[in-house]
Amino acid sequence: MSQDVSQDVSQDALPVTEQESRPGSEEAAPAVPASALRPALEAVLMVADQPLDAIGLASVLGHPVGDVVAALQLLAEEYTEQGRGFELRQVAGGWRFYTREDYAAVVEKFVLEGQQSRLTQAALETLAVVAYKQPVSRARVSAVRGVNVDGVMRTLLTRGLVEEAGTDPVSGAHLYRTSAYFLERIGILSLDELPELAPYLPDMEDLDEIESALASPGLPRRVSGEPGDTGDARADESPAGPATGETGDAQPDHGPDDQPDPEETA
Repeated sequence: MSQDVSQDVSQDALPVTEQESRPGSEEAAPAVPASALRPALEAVLMVADQPLDAIGLASVLGHPVGDVVAALQLLAEEYTEQGRGFELRQVAGGWRFYTREDYAAVVEKFVLEGQQSRLTQAALETLAVVAYKQPVSRARVSAVRGVNVDGVMRTLLTRGLVEEAGTDPVSGAHLYRTSAYFLERIGILSLDELPELAPYLPDMEDLDEIESALASPGLPRRVSGEPGDTGDARADESPAGPATGETGDAQPDHGPDDQPDPEETA
């Protein structure tokens, strides 16, 4: 009997932290009550500067992932039914608040305030080639567009729309691909949702021949400096007739966002 009493006393004397760690102890309560789950999600998403995945939100709020996903979907449906000026979207593997498309003109006027912040036509064309041909080198992008794209690629890298993706095992050239920020900006979850435009672009096998042709002497030079120029190769015209003895190297694109590099034009 004395042995049983001593065992009971020793059990009661255990520190609280050690008793809670034993099997069968009650689990810690969620960080946020179930009734406040949706308001808590709104508060966290309001301060987020990038899409947040359901797993990370569940970890912060202390609720199962399934409950968090259900709450997010209910919030998105609620905003749509109420016609709010913002909506909750799932993009780039996470959730984030966006202004509703119906009010894009008002938001654009407020944000831009007369300043042009869009990508140039040259940058959009280069970004499209990277999106459909990634991972791809600068030389191959230049081959598709028929113009040097070094300056434009620097702009896309600076804006975070394109990122490095290793090197080509054969040539050693740097390869590039679109970033998660690119998916976020165009509002899709993955590259599989891109429109079917790849059939209209040259095959990778054909690009080697185009790239070699661009580097060969006698290639007609493109006329640059025209607004909205798409980079098509054109022959120079002059009173003396067709130019001869020129290398015809592809000329770099220079848009409002792109500055010429002395090393590239030398």
